Amino acid sequence: MLKRRIWLVVGFQALLVFSSVIFAWLLQFDFTLPYRDILIMAVPILVGIRLLCLRLFNLHRGWWSFSGVTEAIAIMKAVTVGTLVFFLVMRVLKIDAFPRSIYFIEAMLTAGLLAVSRLLSRVLADSMRQAAKDSKKVILIGAGKAAALVIRGIALPNSGMTVLGCVDDNPTKVGIKLHGVPVLGTTAQLPSLLTRYQPDEILIAVPSATGEQMQRFISLCQSVGVNFRTLPSLCDIIQGNLSIRNFREVRLEDLLGRDPVEIDLNSVRRSIEGKTVVVTGAAGSIGSEICRQIGSYNPAHLICVDQSETGIFYLQDTLKSSGNTSRVTFCVADIGDGERMRAVFRDHKPTVVFHAAAYKHVPVMEVNVHEAVKNNVFSLVGLIEVAENAGCENFVLISSDKAVNPSSVMGTTKRLGELILACRDSAMRCVSVRFGNVLGSSGSVVPVLQRQLRDNQPLTITHQDVKRFFMTTREAVSLVLQAYAIGEHGDILLLDMGDPVSILQLARTLIQLSGKREDQVQICFTGLREGEKLNELLHSPTEQLLGTTCPKIKRVRGELMPWTTLDQHLKGLRASMSINGAGPVRAKLHDIIPEYIAPNGHNPKVAQFIPQVVASRPNVAQPVQASGNGNGANGNGNGAAAAANGNGVTNGNGASNGNGTQPAQPAQIDPERSRHIAAGRSN
Repeated sequence: MLKRRIWLVVGFQALLVFSSVIFAWLLQFDFTLPYRDILIMAVPILVGIRLLCLRLFNLHRGWWSFSGVTEAIAIMKAVTVGTLVFFLVMRVLKIDAFPRSIYFIEAMLTAGLLAVSRLLSRVLADSMRQAAKDSKKVILIGAGKAAALVIRGIALPNSGMTVLGCVDDNPTKVGIKLHGVPVLGTTAQLPSLLTRYQPDEILIAVPSATGEQMQRFISLCQSVGVNFRTLPSLCDIIQGNLSIRNFREVRLEDLLGRDPVEIDLNSVRRSIEGKTVVVTGAAGSIGSEICRQIGSYNPAHLICVDQSETGIFYLQDTLKSSGNTSRVTFCVADIGDGERMRAVFRDHKPTVVFHAAAYKHVPVMEVNVHEAVKNNVFSLVGLIEVAENAGCENFVLISSDKAVNPSSVMGTTKRLGELILACRDSAMRCVSVRFGNVLGSSGSVVPVLQRQLRDNQPLTITHQDVKRFFMTTREAVSLVLQAYAIGEHGDILLLDMGDPVSILQLARTLIQLSGKREDQVQICFTGLREGEKLNELLHSPTEQLLGTTCPKIKRVRGELMPWTTLDQHLKGLRASMSINGAGPVRAKLHDIIPEYIAPNGHNPKVAQFIPQVVASRPNVAQPVQASGNGNGANGNGNGAAAAANGNGVTNGNGASNGNGTQPAQPAQIDPERSRHIAAGRSN
């Protein structure tokens, strides 16, 4: 088929050349054909030379609907060269009687016919494409340089689109034309213009739009129920990477109500280069991105630690495919395994630790209290000790905004982790980083809603008024790395994330982005789950917010307790984990973090009976005297737990003064202790 098409093009071009020389002869001799013997002799020579020159300049192919200035220049070159060659051939063949004026007239006619034929072919193809029934009608938001590039791109064949017009915030542009496309009105007039022109889609051609502007554009599109897409970044436009296929769906990052925070990480690069770095939770959403970033900073050695074998496999594949030439070691290890971690640190002698391994799902940890404390608190303590003994110089902990006035066990363990780093006397610099919700991280609300939309399920939201602080993965990792560079010992650093985002509004936007209407998707309010709050805070009223050398990163300072006191609390917390039931653990957490209050107003420190198991009668609990002073570290009660660590019980069910006793009750096996968490520890 392709060869047949080429022969058709060659034959058509030969016909054009033949027509040109005949018409030139007619013009020269008043529309008569004298000296026909010379004409008959010259025509085959001229046609052959012209076709060879067109082949030389690659003008023999039939893709004329793509013709432009480049093809016009090539035609001029081919005709000029052909004319010179024809003149020389005629002189060599001693055909001097050939009229010299014909050389010029024929060349002009040939060039004109070749150019016009290509132009007509393109116009015809464009008109046929524009009239195609499947052509999508679009209106552009924006009437600047990016919009002009888009219009030129849509004008190309097979774009499948027709631009009806543009709108712009600048009223002075109304009425002008960009490559023949009119500016129909201002952005504020978009709803009425959409009703009038009824486009199939809106293209947002404002790559430099701020978060606030993008929200306004999206609100306008949503108000009339028209699908919309937006351009990629301004950098892609500048680099010339723009095409119609580059238009993407509006990302949730565009809807944060603020511009993504850009942090200069050059100082981080200099401080990491040549050092040995450990990243725990390396296979998680944040940990894997930290590994990718650090790998590009040329560390002496990068050790990626995670409990998930599958996660480590994918991380290994990702780092290799990215062309990372840094020395990398992948360790499948449990951070709570002291012997294993001591071996890792002894073998590699790291100077920097980024600790991203933690349990993070609030509802799951509410029914797995012991695992939350064991992993998020005591594994952290053990890892800090291992790092100190190995001579590590820097330790960065990833915390959460749920650590502020926590209502959940997970948030309380995160707050306790912050206190451990801040209160502990250590030669190692310890810094905590407080995160909001990371968009797109595993298990976060956005992927869940996207999956429900994809599966045509109702969207489940806990409460219509719930709001959360959001940050992009890039922002989160930048904050962690910058914290390493600028943080002082005991600092808690957080990112200025603007205002919290309504989850309900996010859900509605996702529905719109999926191409559906809100009346087509059911939204169900399931109620707040255990441990959840309507709104999160970035810092408590008792904490002081201070600036840093980075304008978008703030330092939080609050009251601390002596390490000896906190250490005693940790011993009491460890002892409480040996008792059946989550109640003692929750009560001890409240002792350490008094602001830990469940969202329903329930105080975890409620008088509870703690059974004492006697060896001779294993199924019978003996009465235990409870202390009423509210301080497990200083109580004087009796019982198995008290005997174990010398501390009293703070949550007995006795009299309010702590001196009452309880009748014997059957010892219960806590069902929570029998549960196991299937997921790994990656954050």
